[in-house]
Amino acid sequence: MGTYFAYYMTGFIMIPVFIFALICQSKVKSSFNKYSQIRNARGMTGAEAAYRLLQLNGITDVKIKKISGSLTDHYNPKTKEICLSETVFDSTSIAAVGVACHEAGHACQHAEQYFPLRIRNMVIPLTNFGSMLGIPLALVGMFLTFDPLIYIGIALYGAVALFQLITLPVEFNASSRALKVIEANGFLVQEEYQGAKKVLTAAALTYVAALVSALATLLRLLLIANRRR
Repeated sequence: MGTYFAYYMTGFIMIPVFIFALICQSKVKSSFNKYSQIRNARGMTGAEAAYRLLQLNGITDVKIKKISGSLTDHYNPKTKEICLSETVFDSTSIAAVGVACHEAGHACQHAEQYFPLRIRNMVIPLTNFGSMLGIPLALVGMFLTFDPLIYIGIALYGAVALFQLITLPVEFNASSRALKVIEANGFLVQEEYQGAKKVLTAAALTYVAALVSALATLLRLLLIANRRR
């Protein structure tokens, strides 16, 4: 009876996490959609904003290219490319400037060897391994009642939670860099700046949700693994 109770109780852990994640996703989409419809006063495109931010930081070896999709923007440290989506690259919206500058902020982190970014890049291989095998190994170990396999799986999935934890300061710092440059150099006027800040703040919440989800999953695995005790 206690085993089944523990199992179902661990399921309840994920319900508020799932709701929180949905709220965060909805917030980032609504904020981006709202401010992607408002043109900034300077008529600056996302690509121009990213290029200008790189110039101000003395970075000349990073390319800016257009990629397909929406909200697919990212910085690739291996190729030193800022990849901006179709809804950002050529757009003169407030949202486009904010998102583009955020990705340029990552390029600045890379150029400066920002410590949390270096740590995150180091754990990526382990994270990929853990996300694929962590939960399956733990569940197989539980099925076989083989404790070493259970805790190997849990430890591997722990790398996923660690990655999400390290990601938070990396993302917050990139947004902070972006907003400081936007404000100090007049990329956007004050009302527009507040709009860009709302977009980046909403985006940051998705990383908080990812961390909460990873920690909740890790907790659930631990509770299930110890349900026999």
